[in-house]
Amino acid sequence: MSDAPVPFQVYKAGTYLHGTKADLAPGDLLVPGHASNYEDGRVSRNVYVSETLDAAVWAAELAVGDGPGRVYVVEPTGALEDDPNVTDKKLPGNPTRSYRTADPVRVMSELTDWAGHSPEQIRAVRDGLAELRRRGDAVILD
Repeated sequence: MSDAPVPFQVYKAGTYLHGTKADLAPGDLLVPGHASNYEDGRVSRNVYVSETLDAAVWAAELAVGDGPGRVYVVEPTGALEDDPNVTDKKLPGNPTRSYRTADPVRVMSELTDWAGHSPEQIRAVRDGLAELRRRGDAVILD
């Protein structure tokens, strides 16, 4: 395994990543209209990608499901826009280089040499998200 991902560090210029627990293969298309990775009962109208490994790893670790987290190199087929769930809502600007698209995203390959966050970090984020849900403040702008 490699070192832990560095927040806000672009993985490779021009490369987009997608974190999930879904087992995908090169050529598969990620399309809107499927169950959200992060909220039961929500159908996502967008596909989310990032240029930072850290954001993609967080997405893989926090996604619903029992399988292992996975990070894929992906290729958007359409226009991207800043992800409003992190841009200005939580972090000024877009330091996570996170985006969304209503168009399909093609899986190019899977990254297998990445290190995740510590169990304590994951637990702290999950606890924080649970508290937001409890207060009714866990709003996903999709």
